[in-house]
Amino acid sequence: MTVSAQNTMPAGSAADHANADAANTSEPEGSVVIEGVTKKFGGAVAVDNISLHVRPGEFLSLLGPSGCGKTTTLRMLAGFEEPTSGSIHISGQDVVGVPPHKRNVNTVFQAYALFPHMSVAENVAYGLRQKGTPKSEIRERVSESLDLVQMRSFADRKPTQLSGGQQQRIALARALINRPAVLLLDEPLGALDRQLREEMQIELKLLQSRLGITFIFVTHDQGEALSMSDRIAIMRKGRIEQLDDADSIYDSPASAYVAGFIGQQNFLPGMMTSDLNVMESPFGVLRSVIPHPELEAGVDAQAAVRPEAVTVTATAGTSAATAPTAENRIAGEVLGVSHQGETLQFLVSIGDGQTLLSRVPRPTAPRLAVGDAVVCTWDATSVHLFPSEQATQAQADIARAVSNPAPPTSSISL
Repeated sequence: MTVSAQNTMPAGSAADHANADAANTSEPEGSVVIEGVTKKFGGAVAVDNISLHVRPGEFLSLLGPSGCGKTTTLRMLAGFEEPTSGSIHISGQDVVGVPPHKRNVNTVFQAYALFPHMSVAENVAYGLRQKGTPKSEIRERVSESLDLVQMRSFADRKPTQLSGGQQQRIALARALINRPAVLLLDEPLGALDRQLREEMQIELKLLQSRLGITFIFVTHDQGEALSMSDRIAIMRKGRIEQLDDADSIYDSPASAYVAGFIGQQNFLPGMMTSDLNVMESPFGVLRSVIPHPELEAGVDAQAAVRPEAVTVTATAGTSAATAPTAENRIAGEVLGVSHQGETLQFLVSIGDGQTLLSRVPRPTAPRLAVGDAVVCTWDATSVHLFPSEQATQAQADIARAVSNPAPPTSSISL
């Protein structure tokens, strides 16, 4: 399956109409404002009272597992679905009830939609021809669009003569030729192999930065979202769990779900002390620098620590025995060592069936073998404390998402 684009521009002057409406509002061209939007399909709630403001020229990703509501949100922006309640404004224009072809947006899907009997140039020009644009202008704008995606030399080829990545570039060119205020992208890289997908992530971000067009990107791949986005909206069960830039989401997760969904975490159970920055666990005393607002002394909690924050040091059995008495210091035994390219990953048993993951850059990684006694340490700034029930439910939801990955999307997916 290859990437495709679908035009949603009007056969007339809808762009001018949208711009005129925007001029009479306080919202600039390329802005998107979603307020209190809910979408129901019968008794099922797909999107649950979300509000979201997208800045002009921003690259924003909607990230979450299959069924979280991200694609339904995108389809409401495109006009393929109408909200059950709430409002949507694009470039200051109220678009609820406005058909797709009268919205100044274009949508890029993963599903195949290039016309196989047309050349690359004819595919890109299709929307302009439908609008009756003069031929001289069509030629100029097709050339400009193909230059944007570095595909001008392929103008006379048919789609079947192109690779998946090349077809994706053509899909983008066809979407961009109408100069939309907002470009919506629904899993556009999902059909590409890993290496090409990573290359296209870089190219797509560079293209968006150069054009200054608002991109709203739907994906279930956290790597895509983290590498390209100005901000990321983490979605769960139809709601936005956290909206922030990549650094904040990774380093300061607002919930146990975000902590576990983005990257990897070591979750350790325990009980809160009177010092709400400190949790006592069967494995050691864990200190954080920021207390969780829902935690009180004596309640069950879980501490989250990322593998890359954990330092593993070989130790003699006698000194390791004193490790559990220190904060953020736990003794263990190496169960496994995995080479992961630029890093080494250590799996450490700390007792009672509990393990810790540590991930260390190879140049600085200790040389450890299975069975070695070690001490795992980390800084208090790397510890996040969450209510135990919240953390347990989050881990269960994430496990279900992993066991039921998102299927390939298409222009008719919900």
